[in-house]
Amino acid sequence: MADAPHPEIRYGIDIGGTKIELVACDAALEVRYRRRIATPQGDYAGFLAALQALAADADAELGQTDTAIGIALPGVRDRRSGRQLSANVPALTGHSVAADLRARLCRPLHFGNDLQCFALSEAHGGAAEGYPSMFGAILGTGAGGGYCLHGQLVAGFNGLAGEWGHWSVPAHLLQRYELPVLDCACGLRGCVERYVSGSGLVALHRHLHGEAADAGAVIAQAEAGDARARRALAIHLDLLGHSLAALVLLLDPHVIVLGGGLSQHAPLYAALPAAVAAHLFDGVQVPPVVPPRFGDAGGARGAALLAWRPALS
Repeated sequence: MADAPHPEIRYGIDIGGTKIELVACDAALEVRYRRRIATPQGDYAGFLAALQALAADADAELGQTDTAIGIALPGVRDRRSGRQLSANVPALTGHSVAADLRARLCRPLHFGNDLQCFALSEAHGGAAEGYPSMFGAILGTGAGGGYCLHGQLVAGFNGLAGEWGHWSVPAHLLQRYELPVLDCACGLRGCVERYVSGSGLVALHRHLHGEAADAGAVIAQAEAGDARARRALAIHLDLLGHSLAALVLLLDPHVIVLGGGLSQHAPLYAALPAAVAAHLFDGVQVPPVVPPRFGDAGGARGAALLAWRPALS
């Protein structure tokens, strides 16, 4: 039997490369319901059906009808054609995802970028609460982020603001570590994402002839004293420090909040200030680099915030 209706509820859906999460939040952004499912791989029709079922299940459980939903889409949407480009969920690429979901779900929908929704969540009641400006930097399967000024998401002309993962690693750093110029799923080459994300750390380790299956394994091997893993972490730290230094020079945020799997690696927060400072000129202070309050749930919470306050996007 369904619970009594909750009229003051909005849904947030965060779509990631491996999981899709729906949360139901009240006006204070307290989570009243949560469900995760695996992201359908390589099946666009299955993806649409999965989201439709996820929303229907939440409606049935909470006694809701036509509840507004904020949806955090991975990648970027061409504002002219409406078509999606998603490196981490390739099945969405080339499709008019927003239009197709509107046709399926038949309720108010509000769309944002998944990385920007993470930043928005941390700017409102999260680790960046009270700061005039913040940058949310995701270090997960990929790398990207979002920038908020006085709590307002700055999306930009193309909606691309925060896509620092697709800046290029400078040639002198690639040469310093004798690294190859790696292809990126976005179509560019040598993108920061390919080196500083969780999968990038694995790529660095394999370049050094390591065999770790994932970033957690690289970290575990480094902590056990493995020389290759420790070298991979050292290279990763320098490349990450350079990329965050570039963010400081461009946006000068008052705080940087890390997200994604690598944000759970506690020693990173002690090491990063010096790694960032090494790529800045004298007199520039490194802003606080802090862990997220909401972890990997931030994207769904930020999407729900968009449903409550669409003007923030």
